[in-house]
Amino acid sequence: MSREEVCVEVGLVLTKSYLARYPFLPEAAEYMRMLDLTSESLASQELKPIVDRAEERIEESLRTNPPIVSYGLYDDEIEISSFPVAIMMASSIDDEYVRRRYALAEARRVYSLLLEDDEEVILHVSRSFNWRIEPSESQVGNVKIYCFKLHFADYLRNVRSFNEKEWKLVNRVVKGGWVYLMKREAARLLQEEVQRSIEKKLDLNVRRILPSIIIDRADRLREKYAANIKRMKREELPKEAVKGAFPPCIRRLYDAAASGSRLSHVGRFTLTSFLLRVGVPPDKVIDLFRSSSDFNERMTRYQVEHISGIRGSRTSYMPPKCSTLQTHGLCPSIDDTCRGANHPLTSYRRRIRMLKRESAADTR
Repeated sequence: MSREEVCVEVGLVLTKSYLARYPFLPEAAEYMRMLDLTSESLASQELKPIVDRAEERIEESLRTNPPIVSYGLYDDEIEISSFPVAIMMASSIDDEYVRRRYALAEARRVYSLLLEDDEEVILHVSRSFNWRIEPSESQVGNVKIYCFKLHFADYLRNVRSFNEKEWKLVNRVVKGGWVYLMKREAARLLQEEVQRSIEKKLDLNVRRILPSIIIDRADRLREKYAANIKRMKREELPKEAVKGAFPPCIRRLYDAAASGSRLSHVGRFTLTSFLLRVGVPPDKVIDLFRSSSDFNERMTRYQVEHISGIRGSRTSYMPPKCSTLQTHGLCPSIDDTCRGANHPLTSYRRRIRMLKRESAADTR
């Protein structure tokens, strides 16, 4: 096995570039064994770029929102080698929220890369998790509808935390125990699998056997982002959007989009970025715009995924501030939750807290 071309499966060449994109694969672990790096050698000046990149992977998860780890800024060897080092570093941070956030950031990176890659890549990555998955030839005319069919047991294992109706088994195409999937759906399920796999690797007990250079970097990250971590924990929103907590500006934009009314560019951007921030999946945001007379799925999908940070610059965009919405005539009224707020998300968080208090009062 050469260090450049790791293996070939079904015409898929697993190069260093491939392993740099998906460093959690078994072939990447085998490649690391070939490099023969040890925890003691990480203190050497020669390996400093690897340790630096490992630290940056975690830092990106604390700096970006939603969290995502970048790709393409470093050479392949650093990308491959820095992943297990980042796992060690994140493991030594005594904060479950940080560890979960890092795992999510790596998993979201995988999702964005899988959307760009061929279907053979999804097959290989999914089989590394022992998925029972096959290509699907399901099509209508000359249009391919489903790319894959996945055994229902593997499907159910990865949709446990999904609450959207579209993921319920009764709403899926199922034949002979196989659940049929589009490419982006398979990628989303793999995101869940990767996140769970990384979380299992983040073992707190490893700290006592790690070299001081790793522990020192981890402690520095925790100290540097202490205020940010505290704020993110406090501001962490419910996993699912609460429509009843939408501020007046978002509620009006949402209702207009649902009824097929055309929104201004600023209005579409505001609604899309807000919905993505509060937990609405990209596919649901796209569906919201289907009633519009000028709906173009390819263009809408690109715009939504670009705003979410899945495509393009990997930057997840924030909704505009209240002052910007007022300038563009998108602020219909100000209610009690808006007073003193300078951002729609601030108003949303207030409404969430208010609804929680009301719910608690009702149960007394």
